[in-house]
Amino acid sequence: MSDPTEADGIAGAGETAEPAQPANGGTGERRVRVVLVDDHRMFRTGVQAEIGQTAETGVEVVGEAADVDQAVTVITATRPEVVLLDVHLPGGGGVEVLRRCAPLMGDTDRPVRFLALSVSDAAEDVIGVIRGGARGYVTKTITGTDLVDSVFRVQEGDAVFSPRLAGFVLDAFASTDAPPVDEDMDRLTQREREVLRLIARGYAYKEIAKQLYISVKTVESHVSAVLRKLQLSNRHELTRWATARRLV
Repeated sequence: MSDPTEADGIAGAGETAEPAQPANGGTGERRVRVVLVDDHRMFRTGVQAEIGQTAETGVEVVGEAADVDQAVTVITATRPEVVLLDVHLPGGGGVEVLRRCAPLMGDTDRPVRFLALSVSDAAEDVIGVIRGGARGYVTKTITGTDLVDSVFRVQEGDAVFSPRLAGFVLDAFASTDAPPVDEDMDRLTQREREVLRLIARGYAYKEIAKQLYISVKTVESHVSAVLRKLQLSNRHELTRWATARRLV
């Protein structure tokens, strides 16, 4: 995930965001009710500041949640048109939210639609939430204007993907073969996989901590756990391991 406080991405809580252009051409007629689901409060605050100015964007943020249980409760209570859903959440992840909200997605009169908004661009994460019922998947490098447009498109029933991610879905659904099981990867938690990919891409511990909103000490703990579970000795071996599996 690119840092959500990057100038070309979603503004962080401490920044002044450029207001997103109205998705309706400035008429103020189109509206969409949205729930934000992400376990990082600062990121939710940044998204709210970026797209939640209803008079300009047409987006009304009606609720927020930081974990699976909160998400299901808030979504059920508010019945938004669109949920912006992080993939990696405490309590089971975005896939668990989708599973528990399946009846709401299937409501023919007032369907709740989901758009994944995640740090991860891993194929298994994209495929997992799409199989779970999400209408699209965008990464957190997306601009506020494009995110507003994506929300309205999902509300209208379109499928929306960041560039190159759609290929993962097309390949997955075109194949009749089940994906191979990687027992080594299955030993890792979702957070450990995130740290693994960033380490393999050459990020320093401080950079990883900033991107994932965790402490450097926590990053070190995750790296130690990954090395132990994969029976590797150092980050160079870890990078080779990840590259061999095309995780970088």
